[in-house]
Amino acid sequence: MISNPGTPTLDQLRVFLTVVDVGSFAGAARKLHRATSVVSYSIANLEMQLGVSLFDRKTTRKPQLTDAGRTVLAEARTIYNGIDGLRAKVRGLLQGLEAEVHLVLDVMLPSERVVDALKTFREQFPTVTLHLHMEALGGVTQRVLERGASLGVSGPLTLSIDGLERIGAGKVALIPVAAPTHPLATTGPHAPGAAREHTQLVLTDRSRLTADQEFAVIGTRTWRLADLGAKHMLLREGVGWGNMPEPMVRDDLASGRLIRLDLPDRFEGDYVFDVIYRTDTPPGPAASWLIERFRDQVQPPGESPSA
Repeated sequence: MISNPGTPTLDQLRVFLTVVDVGSFAGAARKLHRATSVVSYSIANLEMQLGVSLFDRKTTRKPQLTDAGRTVLAEARTIYNGIDGLRAKVRGLLQGLEAEVHLVLDVMLPSERVVDALKTFREQFPTVTLHLHMEALGGVTQRVLERGASLGVSGPLTLSIDGLERIGAGKVALIPVAAPTHPLATTGPHAPGAAREHTQLVLTDRSRLTADQEFAVIGTRTWRLADLGAKHMLLREGVGWGNMPEPMVRDDLASGRLIRLDLPDRFEGDYVFDVIYRTDTPPGPAASWLIERFRDQVQPPGESPSA
């Protein structure tokens, strides 16, 4: 038994995998358009190089994998599939397809839209590696500007930024909510300014672009959180009140875990999305597909996207 196995060739691995898949040396020979003796010789050389027997040829007429053979089989499939993946990626590069796409999404984007786009992207572009980032408010735009992502779906940004392309991608409704035990949910009707007397949970913008801007903040007492999920959790626990994207709290409203607040000075409005990218780095085929997917998600049935 050798202690330092040799390196098999890709052709040897291909022959080995074919014998396993077909179930016989003769069948593998027919599939590979080779003589049976050539297949047998290739397997014998592979066993000699590795120093192990891959098939049990003594107790059965059909080649059966040994324990060592089953171990080698798993690694051989991984290697051969990796080569197929490499060839597919290079084929895509030769056709102009990106090797990878860095995508940054606003945390307010409804989860069903995110899942729809990413699952379909994986089916359409299996060779393209997708790097997903999640940011809040101006963080999306900042990541695209700093080239941390080639494509983004951003919320509203009042600044006009040269070199940044924006394409409308729908909107989501923001509504004020609180737990059913919260004072704003248990009393009413409320006088103007009543919400200012209670802690408002506010999503913090960590980007430099909009660091000093306030988004739908009317409370004089605020708790600022960097994570939308944490804000959602605290709202359900009755810690404060706040504005949330309607799809994210739809089940909570239906079950009574959260109550939609009726406030005279409430902020209810649309949080508008744009797909953004740098004009000096135009999207390739895969990124362009993502842009169209996010646009198509908000088109009424039978209506084509506007130019």
